[in-house]
Amino acid sequence: MTVDTTPPKRIVLIFDGGSRGNPGPAYGSYRLELPDVPPIEQSLEFEEPLTNNQAEYRTLITALETLVELLEQQKIPFQQILIEIQTDSELVARQLSGVYRVRNPKLRPLYERVQTLLARFDHWRVHWQPREVIYQYFGH
Repeated sequence: MTVDTTPPKRIVLIFDGGSRGNPGPAYGSYRLELPDVPPIEQSLEFEEPLTNNQAEYRTLITALETLVELLEQQKIPFQQILIEIQTDSELVARQLSGVYRVRNPKLRPLYERVQTLLARFDHWRVHWQPREVIYQYFGH
């Protein structure tokens, strides 16, 4: 039996979401930094009013779905990927890392969708970043 000792390819996923009002018109932005290709950046406008936390989760879901689709198209095994997730949402970072439970019934299905997407990867971690760090990418 051979063991693959190739280090995983690092992908950085930076995201931010919010709303004007809480709930209100909602938006999000994400950036995917993959090896050997220019960064992928996307801005989102959500059709229905959302809270800030719902917009954060919806943005992360869209970014992860985009990443999954890209990896499948390029036939890159998910086991070869390390996803570094960066967010200024302390709530989302702590919920994903298991420090906080998801008590809000409107966030639970969004959290579960993120967990389903992340379960496809062997390696991922989430980091909270100060708003100023995230804003240098999106400038909301």
